[in-house]
Amino acid sequence: MTEIRNVAADIARFKRRVIAIGLVVLTAFSLLGLRLTYLQVVRHEDLAEQAENNRTAVVPVVPNRGLILDRNGIVLASNYSAYTLEITPSKVADLEDTIDGLATVIEVGPRDRRRFKRLREDSRSFDSIPIRTRLSDEEVARFAAQRYRFPGVEIKARLFRNYPHGEIASHVLGYIGRINQTEKAAMEDWSDEDYDNYRGTEYIGKLGIEQSYEKTLHGLTGVEQMETSAGGRAVRRLNGHPATPGNTVMLSLDIKLQKMVEDMYGERRGAMVALDPKTGEVLAFVSKPTFDPNLFVEGIDSESWKELSESIDKPLLNRALRGTYPPGSTYKPFMAMGALQTGKRGPSVQINDPGFYNFAGHRFGSPEGNIGNVDMRRSIQLSSNIYYYSLANEMGVDLIHDFMKPMGFGQITGIDLGGEVRGVLPSTEWKRNAYKRPEMKKWYAGETISLGIGQGYNSFTMLQMAQATSIIADVGRKHQPHLVVATRDTVTGKTTPVEPPPTIDLHFAPANVAVVREGLQAVITGGTARAVFVGAGYVAAGKTGTAQAVTQAQNTKYNAKALEEHQRDHALFIAFAPANDPKIAVAVIVENAGWGAGAAAPIARRVFDYWLLGQYPSEADMAAIKLGKASAPIGKPRLASEAAWPVPASTPGGMSTSAPAATP
Repeated sequence: MTEIRNVAADIARFKRRVIAIGLVVLTAFSLLGLRLTYLQVVRHEDLAEQAENNRTAVVPVVPNRGLILDRNGIVLASNYSAYTLEITPSKVADLEDTIDGLATVIEVGPRDRRRFKRLREDSRSFDSIPIRTRLSDEEVARFAAQRYRFPGVEIKARLFRNYPHGEIASHVLGYIGRINQTEKAAMEDWSDEDYDNYRGTEYIGKLGIEQSYEKTLHGLTGVEQMETSAGGRAVRRLNGHPATPGNTVMLSLDIKLQKMVEDMYGERRGAMVALDPKTGEVLAFVSKPTFDPNLFVEGIDSESWKELSESIDKPLLNRALRGTYPPGSTYKPFMAMGALQTGKRGPSVQINDPGFYNFAGHRFGSPEGNIGNVDMRRSIQLSSNIYYYSLANEMGVDLIHDFMKPMGFGQITGIDLGGEVRGVLPSTEWKRNAYKRPEMKKWYAGETISLGIGQGYNSFTMLQMAQATSIIADVGRKHQPHLVVATRDTVTGKTTPVEPPPTIDLHFAPANVAVVREGLQAVITGGTARAVFVGAGYVAAGKTGTAQAVTQAQNTKYNAKALEEHQRDHALFIAFAPANDPKIAVAVIVENAGWGAGAAAPIARRVFDYWLLGQYPSEADMAAIKLGKASAPIGKPRLASEAAWPVPASTPGGMSTSAPAATP
């Protein structure tokens, strides 16, 4: 059967379809046109910027860290450049397989793996983490040939911090290390300007001068605008401005004196601070034992960390800044000063010293025995315990506290190092706040007695002792100890002094100071330190001391051989010289070494010889001091200028350690 088609209906239906399709096409092109107009006109500037950003990348340029110099221009901290092999964990499918593969190309040891694991735990997955540092040119070439096998792994040229003298002055310098998550969180509270200046920076000062002068040493971060390929590789540099290196920090420290003192301690523990009594400048700041700050720069391995952190000798403890000790008999001159200034006792008052002091049924003994009547000068010279037991009882704990506090005892000195501790200068209020049990809060009169000879609750740092000694040396004027004396602009070469806080005058009567200084001078010329200063080319003033490391019962005879080494008494010495015009003041402690004149005073004598006479101990003398078997110098001293000084010729990266000449 033949179908009869309605041609007119088909044509009408076709026309409708053509019109519908035309409308769809017209609508699509209209929308496309509108979209193009929106993108090309309305969002032109925004999209052009995005396109430019896709084509270019702004890369921060980390500045060279500033140098640290001693007072004579010797470089104590510098930088060197080296290649590192780094992995970005977020770009690696199998981290262990990648590391194993890398180990077939270049050496990756167990220590490298442990350090990488520790750094990874303290970093984000998209951070680049070093697996090997200080690659040789040959290792760089081997990896470059195999780079295609290791996505997420790349070679980078980085600046590393170097401490060319190793352990010397490590507690002063501190060290730098990778910024950890805690530090990153703290940096978010910085101002926008400071925060932006640390973009791209991965290392920051952790301790010492490196930490306290971080922003001075860091410099200003630069930027580079780079044209990049579709794969993100830099093609060429378009624009930018260079980084500004950090400024040089100049210390008052004499590194040769520092090394000499550290050598004299040998294997013993202790601390020594030497100050210029007229300015507060720190000439030496010793804490023994020390550590090598270079261990921390690339991330310390677990074995080295365990050795340092678990050692009974506590090499990481800055004993000069954070170690607190009873001052022992070195406290007596300050007690005498307090008696004179408060009017509690005059210089000519005689006190009988029979070798013991009875108070409230307790007998306080004295190792000096019966020395008879003593006035204030002889009480210092002969170190009479009985004189100061009775003086402490007359003054009372709160008067002692109120006099000693302005001298800096139990106070923060304000030195330009972080982490300083306060120690303990006891008072009735202190005890009320220090203890929880009601019966422990009360101050008992018998507790005051031992304060007079620097025992009891007294606990101070060697920095505080050195500052107080300087106050006597400078007739009642108090200077804030400081290490940094100037900074030098790396670009202009301009040196800018760092002004310390103003001097505080404690208004000590010169006649009172003279009495105490006469007593201290008598210690050197005819007292407990007489043998140590035989033949010195100057007259010093000082005081020896012995302080208990552990409490002993009253009337118990001290027997060092019966005690463990760490329980034996500490040896202390404070002094300044020359006595009539002091140029240096010191406070010395040798832990568990016993008598101050036998262990601590010989160190101070050599420090004075170095500073005032330019002399360096002979080899035989140095060997005897290390063993605590020296008194006056042995043999002919060397000229300090001619003594061996192992200044390294270069850093591990080959950069010279000599100080750069200032730009005129």
